[in-house]
Amino acid sequence: MKTLIIVRHAKSSWEYPVDDKDRPLKLRGIKDAHLVANHIVKKIETPDIIYSSIANRALHTCAIFTRCLNYSFNKVVIKEGMYDFGGSGLLETIKMCNDEVNTLMVFGHNHAITAVVNTYGSKLFENVPTSGAVVIQFDTQAWKDIDEGKTILKVFPKDLK
Repeated sequence: MKTLIIVRHAKSSWEYPVDDKDRPLKLRGIKDAHLVANHIVKKIETPDIIYSSIANRALHTCAIFTRCLNYSFNKVVIKEGMYDFGGSGLLETIKMCNDEVNTLMVFGHNHAITAVVNTYGSKLFENVPTSGAVVIQFDTQAWKDIDEGKTILKVFPKDLK
C-alpha cells in the first residue's frame, strides 16, 4: 500500500516585483496553511519522505506543515521537476519515488495538483485550492505502478472556517 499526501502551496502574494519562483506567501496563505496543517496532522501518519517544489511559496508552505508534523525541514527533498503546472513533472517525481517509501507528501502547484488528484484519486475536485490537501491510497507496492487510487481524505481551508 502506498499513500500520497498532496498539498497545493498556500496563497501567494503578487505585490512584489520578483520572479515567479520567488513569490512569498500572503498573510492569508500563512494562516490557511497553519489551519490545514494543524488539522491534517491528527488524521495522517508522518510521511516517510516529503518532496517540495523549488518555489518559495511551496517551500514556505512545506515548512509550516513540517513544523506541525515534527518532521525536520532539513530532510525535505527539493525537486526542480515539481515546479510544474501541467502535471507531468509532478507525476514523474511521484512515480520515481523509492519503493521503500510507503507514505509520500508533496508540495506543488496548480494545475498539476488538481490534475494528479483527479486522475489518480477516486473523487473529482473542480479545483484543489491553495493550502488544500488530498490523501490518496494506492493498492500497489511500487510508485511507478500507481494507477487508480482511493481518495481517503481532503482538507480545504474553507472546510475549517
